[in-house]
Amino acid sequence: MRVAMYYNNKDIRIEEIPVPGIGPGELLVRIEASGICGSDVMEWYRIKRAPLVLGHEIAGEVVEVGEGVDRYKKGDRVVASHHVPCNTCRYCLSGHFTVCDTLRRTNFDPGGFAEYVRLPSINVDRGVYLIPDEVSFEDATFTEPLACVIRAQKIAKPRPGETVLVIGSGIAGLLHIQLACAMGAGRVIATDISETRLHAARAFGADAVIHAGQDIQTEVCKVNDGWLADKVFVCTGARSANLQGLESIERGGTVLFFAPTDLGVTLPLSVNELFFRNDITLTTSYAGSPADHVTAMKLIRAGRLKTKEMITHRLSLSETSKGFQLVAEAQESIKVIVEPQR
Repeated sequence: MRVAMYYNNKDIRIEEIPVPGIGPGELLVRIEASGICGSDVMEWYRIKRAPLVLGHEIAGEVVEVGEGVDRYKKGDRVVASHHVPCNTCRYCLSGHFTVCDTLRRTNFDPGGFAEYVRLPSINVDRGVYLIPDEVSFEDATFTEPLACVIRAQKIAKPRPGETVLVIGSGIAGLLHIQLACAMGAGRVIATDISETRLHAARAFGADAVIHAGQDIQTEVCKVNDGWLADKVFVCTGARSANLQGLESIERGGTVLFFAPTDLGVTLPLSVNELFFRNDITLTTSYAGSPADHVTAMKLIRAGRLKTKEMITHRLSLSETSKGFQLVAEAQESIKVIVEPQR
């Protein structure tokens, strides 16, 4: 089968490898659509494991079922979690599924930028979700990124009527904007350095947009009746964006850092100003739990979020390199989907 083998962001080669054989409890899935995530182009993180096949936002059709699998059958349309928790360790039992050691070790064989993927038995047991008939393969690829956003908002707990500031209006930021609107945010403000993405933020529900080159603190107050934001979601790893998040939060508010930074990035934190005097909460979020994936699929099925409209590029497997460049440049693309069967 053909795969897009990652060597670095500018060196992705179409290679031939054997179709994975499956064992008891496993599934073989023909990949119909696979989204390129911003984390796929974090070269400092990926290159140390190269060469490898990336891609974890997958949707496809079951073509082979291993012995002992009775919940799925050939022909089922599915999405799957690449990382799944054990559900029994101290982290899982306390609700922290995404820091589970098992979750950090599990994955597909190979990644989703391939014609076929083997789902190990543990993934089949706790990380495969049927795609409803009315949901397309490409819409279904949003299940995993939306699950991550759902978990983040569950942690930050924006309440109806509060002002939410989303810093960075790429795919994650736009999903945060849409979910905040769906959950009753009083006002949603978005920032970015790209005019294209600011336009998208407005189109997907932001009440106000601010160019990231401006004084964000001042501009938020201008559009928010003199107040800073109650909740801030920082959806870019740029150090300047992280600092803007710290400067734009109202007393008693929460800043959630959704995107990792480059290696070695640190931020100056005043314990007195942030915590002692102003009662600010700083937190992060990584990945999504199985329950978050279920919720994400329900929201997509119900049409509560615009997913198809976020797709700017649909590429063949042979065009995966182009897709990586589009995502890395973060200019004209919003969501890039690779369709290995084209």
